Amino acid sequence: MQKRIKVFLKKRTVSISLFIMIIAFYQATYLNSTYYQQVWSKLSISNIEGLLFFCSMPVVVFCVIAILLNILIFPRLIKLIASLLIMISVAVNYFMSTYRIMIDRDMLQNALDTNQMESFSLITPRLITQVIIFGLMPVLLIILIRIKPIQHWVYYLFRRLLTSIIAVIVILLIGIFFYKDYATFMRNNSGIIKYLTPSNYIAALYQQYDYLKYKNLPFIELGDDAKQLHINSNGKKNVIILVVGETARAKNFSLGNYEKETNSLLAKQAITYFPNTSSCGTSTAYSLPCMFSNMAREDYDPKKANKQSNMLDILQKSGINILWVDNDGGCKGVCDRVPTIDATKKYQNDEKLCKDGVCYDEVLLQDLPDYLDNVTNDTLIILHTIGSHGPTYYQRYPKEYQKFTPTCDTNEINYCSQEALVNTYDNTIVYTDAVVDKAINLLKNYDKLYNTALMYISDHGESLGENNIYLHAMPYAIAPEEQTQVPLLLWLSTQYQQQQAIDKACLDQKAKDDVFSQDNLFHSLLGLFDVRTEQYTAQLDLLKSCQITHNQ
Repeated sequence: MQKRIKVFLKKRTVSISLFIMIIAFYQATYLNSTYYQQVWSKLSISNIEGLLFFCSMPVVVFCVIAILLNILIFPRLIKLIASLLIMISVAVNYFMSTYRIMIDRDMLQNALDTNQMESFSLITPRLITQVIIFGLMPVLLIILIRIKPIQHWVYYLFRRLLTSIIAVIVILLIGIFFYKDYATFMRNNSGIIKYLTPSNYIAALYQQYDYLKYKNLPFIELGDDAKQLHINSNGKKNVIILVVGETARAKNFSLGNYEKETNSLLAKQAITYFPNTSSCGTSTAYSLPCMFSNMAREDYDPKKANKQSNMLDILQKSGINILWVDNDGGCKGVCDRVPTIDATKKYQNDEKLCKDGVCYDEVLLQDLPDYLDNVTNDTLIILHTIGSHGPTYYQRYPKEYQKFTPTCDTNEINYCSQEALVNTYDNTIVYTDAVVDKAINLLKNYDKLYNTALMYISDHGESLGENNIYLHAMPYAIAPEEQTQVPLLLWLSTQYQQQQAIDKACLDQKAKDDVFSQDNLFHSLLGLFDVRTEQYTAQLDLLKSCQITHNQ
């Protein structure tokens, strides 16, 4: 059968113009189905004009692809580029349609930073089937189809030019008739263009290339003036744990009045919870460096942040010991200059803590007792959790923490009911509650040796099918609050409160009344260790306004 198809195709040739039209049609229709679904959901089509406006979109895409392929001139090059566009677009369209994600540089960086096990969790039978049927098979046809040989190059080039001119004229005519519609729609839905293939991933690749160029810029040292102002009167060192959550959204924390009890253990601790806290970004690759940067979200530049000292560097310069313990595939450059432990790699063969190379977050606590037994200086320990990382939420917690049922025990979360999906996600929060509670209790065991404190903040939130949006990494300007509102809590031991003269009642009231963000983290960590530098801003320090005696 395969030989017959091959012989059939070889006997028949097609013109390059027809070949380009077929490829452009395929790209403009099926390979952009998710884009049109998004457009349709946001358009209010009440008349024939609105319908014609919608129908003009695939025509514009068709013309743009036709122009792109015509510019390539050589048939073999056209075949190569067409094959690449189809294969990439099929995979991209699958992820966009399944998880309702947008493709931009942040999403690309997020994908590049994803570890091997997380990447495998995204490979599903449905993805493989779609790639084979709608990607490999069309590419096979492209390879087997014979293009009519070029007889006269002048005539051939003239045809290519004429075809491109006609496509440009069609685009201009559509612009004349529907300019107002396009201008209004795109202004009101600026992020929707990131659903359009191949422009979305081509733009993302270019932006990533532009970003990587900055890697060779000189490193800027900040905080050389950093120093601790006071020594504790009780002679004890300060030991603080910062737990960095992953994909935990504030909406599902019962500490913030969520109807399901997801924080039963932390509710019993004397913590201060900040219910109105926003993230810097909607992906780990963006939010994590931003959290530790001295730049506010509005001014944050990831290229600049990558080439200057962050909060950990400044604390280390002031004499604070730093330890980064990781269970989430890396620190995205934040911990490059401080001591680190890759807990995932270290304990990956521990069958109780890890499975198939993925570890539960309790793995982060394994080395802490030995480390705390030997503290000789003020110390900050950062625990980078895998938290509620999707889509395999069911793999983020041991079975004994499956508090809510039914659950969604698959990576194809779009096939689960909303109830099952949310239950599974809530179970990850229940487990996070337990891990943070264990970290606090561990610090309590060292009350006689140190003044201790713990802070927890998530890097970003998560969408669980609200408005048919899943996962995270939506552009911040249009991201739903599920992706931007994050949990933030602070536990201070009695000794720490006494040494720093903290009025906890004041802090609790401030947490309820005010609005916070990850911009507060940089300055609050400096404040927790009483470190002062030109980079420190007292107004952004969570504790400063609630100190009974203000250290200057």
